Amino acid sequence: MNLINQLELFKCLSEQEVMRYSPRCFWREYHENELVIDFEDDSKDVRFLLTGRARVILRIATGKEIILGDMGPNDFVGEIAAIDNHGRAANVTVLNTSRMCVMPQSVFLDILAESPQVSLNIMKVLTSRIRRLNTRLTEHCFLQAKHRICVEIMRKSRPRVGHEGQRVISPPPLQREIAERVGTRREVVSRQISALSKQGYVEKTPRALVIKNVAAINTIISEGWSED
Repeated sequence: MNLINQLELFKCLSEQEVMRYSPRCFWREYHENELVIDFEDDSKDVRFLLTGRARVILRIATGKEIILGDMGPNDFVGEIAAIDNHGRAANVTVLNTSRMCVMPQSVFLDILAESPQVSLNIMKVLTSRIRRLNTRLTEHCFLQAKHRICVEIMRKSRPRVGHEGQRVISPPPLQREIAERVGTRREVVSRQISALSKQGYVEKTPRALVIKNVAAINTIISEGWSED
């Protein structure tokens, strides 16, 4: 039987609560690039990711997109519509074969009303998301695109094993995805990465984008914050 305590958020529930709520949920598999939630549709259920990865995207009428974030196991989406009873705030598409728990709005609200711990856990997640969105909004307001690109590659990078002081993104990010994350055009990303490469600050390889001079990238970012 599929049980909701497979998800980290609901491990605090008692066995009786788990057995009461689990049968009221649905369990679905999605295929690569399948749309899970569409912007402004009327569904109100909450989707919890058990396996796979998904992406949250905001698409506007002109066709432009901005990536709001990626989801991994134990992440969830759809809670905004379930709470405020309005339309969906974004699109959600799975990036690979994924399995989700689909929790009806009524079940989600019942659990929040009956479990203070789950409610607190939800609030902590929402608070974290608000902080991240505030950070991104500040970057969009005060940094030029070239600086936002540097912030994004630093944000996505990890320390490069065996190379002290270097960082790496592997596999290398798609220029289109960077553009959609920072709110600019792919061509702008291409020019900026090429400029950083010519300066010796980054290196593009088939398997990774290597940040060879972290201090220089951080200096570019700092200069962006100090510009009028």
